[in-house]
Amino acid sequence: MPSDIYNQALGRNQANHTALSPLSFLARAASVYPQRPSVLHGESRYTWAQTYQRCRQLASALAQRGIGVGDTVAAMLPNTPPMFEAHFGVPMLGAVLNALNTRLDAAAIAFMLEHGEARVLITDREFSATIAKALALMTSPRPLVIDVDDPMHVGGDLIGEVGYEAFLAQGDPQFDWRLPGDEWDAIALNYTSGTTGNPKGVVTHHRGAYLNAVSNVITWTLPQHPVYLWTLPMFHCNGWCFPWTLALQAGVSVCLRRVDPALIFPLIREHRVSHLCGAPIVYGLLINAPEALRSGISHPVAGLIAGAAPPAAIIEGCERIGIDITHVYGLTEVYGPAAVCAKQPEWAALPIGERATLNARQGVAYPLQEAIAVFDPLTLEEVPADGQSLGEIFFRGNLVMKGYLKNPQATQEAFAAGWFHTGDLAVVYPDGYIKIRDRSKDVIISGGENISSLEVEDVLYRHPSVLVAAVVARPDATWGEVPCAFVEVRDSDSVSEADIIAHCRASLARFKVPKQVLFGPLPKTSTGKIQKFALREQLRSASAIDE
Repeated sequence: MPSDIYNQALGRNQANHTALSPLSFLARAASVYPQRPSVLHGESRYTWAQTYQRCRQLASALAQRGIGVGDTVAAMLPNTPPMFEAHFGVPMLGAVLNALNTRLDAAAIAFMLEHGEARVLITDREFSATIAKALALMTSPRPLVIDVDDPMHVGGDLIGEVGYEAFLAQGDPQFDWRLPGDEWDAIALNYTSGTTGNPKGVVTHHRGAYLNAVSNVITWTLPQHPVYLWTLPMFHCNGWCFPWTLALQAGVSVCLRRVDPALIFPLIREHRVSHLCGAPIVYGLLINAPEALRSGISHPVAGLIAGAAPPAAIIEGCERIGIDITHVYGLTEVYGPAAVCAKQPEWAALPIGERATLNARQGVAYPLQEAIAVFDPLTLEEVPADGQSLGEIFFRGNLVMKGYLKNPQATQEAFAAGWFHTGDLAVVYPDGYIKIRDRSKDVIISGGENISSLEVEDVLYRHPSVLVAAVVARPDATWGEVPCAFVEVRDSDSVSEADIIAHCRASLARFKVPKQVLFGPLPKTSTGKIQKFALREQLRSASAIDE
C-alpha cells in the first residue's frame, strides 16, 4: 500500500486553519467598510464600525457578569438594533443565543428559559407583561433581565435590573474576543413551534451558520451593500442567518418592529430597499395592499419566500407588483433555507402562470448543503422522478443542526439512517426538482384516497376573493375524514360557501373538493404560518358539541 505522503507532517496549524464562524464577517465589515451604514431604525443610524463596537461592548458587559462558553443568553426582541447586535455580541463569548418567539405565551417562554438554562434575558418593554408572568412561573433561578427601551414603541413596563444602553456602556468597545476554538461549538438555540407537548430546542453551530450565510449570498446572487428590510423575524431561524449574511456583504439592515404594508412601502421608497424575506402571508399582504401604498416604487425589489409551501398565485402576484421572487425551503433544523427553486433561464420565456407554477416548487439543495432527497420513509428507497410518487424529504450536509437539546431520543430519530427526516411529503419531477405535497400530519385520507391540503389550497388562492386559505381534515362518518376549507376574504368582497366550492370543482377531482367552507380570520404564528392544529381542534370541538 502506498504511503500517505500528503498527510505526513502536513497537519493543521494556526497559519493554515481557522474555525469557520460568521463572527469573522462582522470584523471584516468594520475593517473594510467602517463608515458604511449597517443598521437603520427610526432616527437611529449606525455604521459598521459602530455596530462592531456595540457588539464588543455587549460581549464585554456579559463577560463581566460571568457569562462565557456554553452559557445561554435569551432575547425577547422585535427586529431592532439590539436583536441584530445579539447575533454577534453573544457568540463572541462562546455563549449561545436563544432568540425567543415574541408571539408565545408566558408558559411557553418560561419552559424555554428553564430548559435552555438562560442566564441572561434581553427583553423589549413591549413584551414586559408576558415576560413578567413567565419569570413568575419559573422554578429555576431567574436570569439577569436587561430592558430594551425602544423609542419607536410606547407602552409596557421596565422590569429588568438594568437598561440595555446602560449595560452596553459598562462594556469595553475594544473587547478582545476570539473565534470559537471549535467551529462545531453551538452558536444558537431555537425552539420549534410544537403543536403538542413541549417544543424541541434546535442547537446549531458556528460552521453551519457561516456556511448558510454564504449560501444565502450565492443563492440570491446578493450584491455588495444590499439594503435589506426586516420583514422576517430575526427570532425565526436567526432570521434565516441573514444578520450574518448582511455582515458578510456589508449591507444595510432596515429595522421593522411589525409587518404592516403601511410601514413597509414607505420604507422601501425612502431607503430604496433592494431585498426582503418572508412567509407567503407577508407577500399576500403586500400584493393586496391599496395601490396608493404601492405607488412610486420604480427600483427593483427582490424577495425570498418560504414557510408554508407558497401557492403559485402568491408568486404570480409578486411578479405583477414588481417583486422578483425566489422560492426557498427549509426548517429550523437546517438553519432556515436549505433548498432553493433555482430558476432556469428558459423559464423567462414562459407565460406568467407557468413560471409561477415552476417557481412554486421547493427545488434543489442549497449551494452549501450536501444533499436533499425524497425517499420512501419505510424503505428509504429513492422515489421515481415522475412527479407523482410520494415520499418524505430528507437532508444531509453541513446545514443540519447538531441535534435537539437534552433530547437524545428525538435527535436519534431525526438522524436515523444518516439523514435528517423532515416529515414533509413530496414528489420529484423529471428535472430533479422537489415539490412538497403536504406535511405528513396534514394529508387528508378520505375513503382511502390521499388528498394534499396544499393542492386544494393552491386552487383556493386562485379565487379572486380569497386572501388566506387553509384546508384540514374534518371527521366524517362515511369517509373517515373530508376536506374542510377555512378562508379569509377581502373586506369589500361578498362570497358564499357555494361560490368557493364551485370554484374548487372546476379544478379538482370531486373527492378533493372541500365539503365545508368556514369564513373568518385564521390563527397564525408570528412568522405567518397558519396554525392548522388550531383549526383541527376547532372542528373536533364542534363535532363533540354536535354529538
